[in-house]
Amino acid sequence: MIDQQSLKVLYLSAEAVPFAKTGGLADVAGSLPKAIRCLGHDIRLAMPRYGRVEIEKFGLVRRLDALPVPMDERTETAGLLEGQIGAGPTETPVYFVDSPRYFDRQGIYMYPDDAERFIFFGRAALEACRALDWQPDVIHCNEWHTALVPNWLKTTYRDDPFFARTATIYTAHNLEYQGVFGYRVLEIAGLSDFGYIAHPDVAPDLNEVVDMMARGLLFADIINTVSESYAREILTPEFGHRLDPIVRDRRDRLFGILNGIDTELYDPATDPHIAVRFDVNSIEKRVANKAALQEAAGLPVRSDVPVISLVARLTDQKGLDLVGAIADALTRELGCQLVVMGTGESRYHDLLESLSANHPNQIKAFLTFERPLEQRIYAGSDIFLMPSRFEPCGINQMVAMRYGCVPVVHAVGGLADTVSNYQPETGQGNGFSFDHYDAMALYAALVRAVEMYRHAEIWRQLMRRCMLADFSWRSSAEKYVDLYFRALAVKRQAQRTLSDYALTRNE
Repeated sequence: MIDQQSLKVLYLSAEAVPFAKTGGLADVAGSLPKAIRCLGHDIRLAMPRYGRVEIEKFGLVRRLDALPVPMDERTETAGLLEGQIGAGPTETPVYFVDSPRYFDRQGIYMYPDDAERFIFFGRAALEACRALDWQPDVIHCNEWHTALVPNWLKTTYRDDPFFARTATIYTAHNLEYQGVFGYRVLEIAGLSDFGYIAHPDVAPDLNEVVDMMARGLLFADIINTVSESYAREILTPEFGHRLDPIVRDRRDRLFGILNGIDTELYDPATDPHIAVRFDVNSIEKRVANKAALQEAAGLPVRSDVPVISLVARLTDQKGLDLVGAIADALTRELGCQLVVMGTGESRYHDLLESLSANHPNQIKAFLTFERPLEQRIYAGSDIFLMPSRFEPCGINQMVAMRYGCVPVVHAVGGLADTVSNYQPETGQGNGFSFDHYDAMALYAALVRAVEMYRHAEIWRQLMRRCMLADFSWRSSAEKYVDLYFRALAVKRQAQRTLSDYALTRNE
């Protein structure tokens, strides 16, 4: 029986703050393990050491020099370095898989050999546990980059006594990004002997390819995603991205747990990057941050003009098509200022540059991602815009709310779980939402928000309600620990079933 107070958990992620980030996965990986550590569990994070993860800068120390890693019909070697995130009770070890061939690059993704790179990472992480003689009770896998780990434990490592009791949980953060490759990747991963097709009946549409995420969903003891609403949405073809048959087939093992945010990193009372620090009891100081943002954006400094912000990857998912459709009306009819920060698809770069040129006194696009600027935008804008076509959880809206920036969102996924539509009749709600994904629905929500902005006391109460919302990781971390124990129970039950079957066959 495992001590209920002490689990060993290996947390696998392709990226983590502060080492490497392209999206919300890095924020989760840099925060959730610390929260679980605070609950008394021995959780350790593992990720690749990319070229940007400098040994001196992050104080990394070498743990292993030549770790053998099986790849295809050959064995390669990896180094293992160790750093940490957090301090005091949250201090969490971080293992870096070091391989110049695969990871000594400034980028993280979008390389021709991405499948091989992340197969190597996952296999190296498993072999590192053995080399360190540290047996995890649970391996927590995230996204397609680590999705073959549950597959390996059910096949390649099935009879390995070192991992005999190790359970797996697989978190799908966004079903749009699945890691789809040809059959060759199974040979590289050493899985071809177990058959090329993992889901012949459940999802026949996927039989012509190797879908990494599909394998994580199929082989993990427990699966989850990052909000309760998204867990329900991915059961449908609209949000399931062809994986909904697999998710429906395993819905008894599917759970939704809302992400949290790092409340130490994102705290307007201590933030070193904003012009004036403030808290829920000194919201009046916030106006200085608005003026500073307007100055930095080259916009007229006017306290009476609502500043709307959007911080996002510039992709179709994030609703940039809707923003482009209403931008002229937003400036001309509502008289708002719009500040956008992000990088992504070139057509959206072009769109935002054109809007900035056509409305130099009302629209500013920062086509970059800089965390200090991000925090200044949260602290200085009045309305935070998040019109995503779909949004598994969303972290930016929660951070914006912590800084007193009132959200306007499309009511899907985690946005629906965190933002309740303001009702003038009752005074309830902490933001504004729209149900149908179209430009007029978004515009109508913004009209309602701007109208409430004109009523200072109502707006002040909205800001207070946003700032008082608890989006810390504590509650979510406790739910993840519950899932870890549930995964162990599922693993034990499966082992008992196999044992009973073997006894029956031998009688």
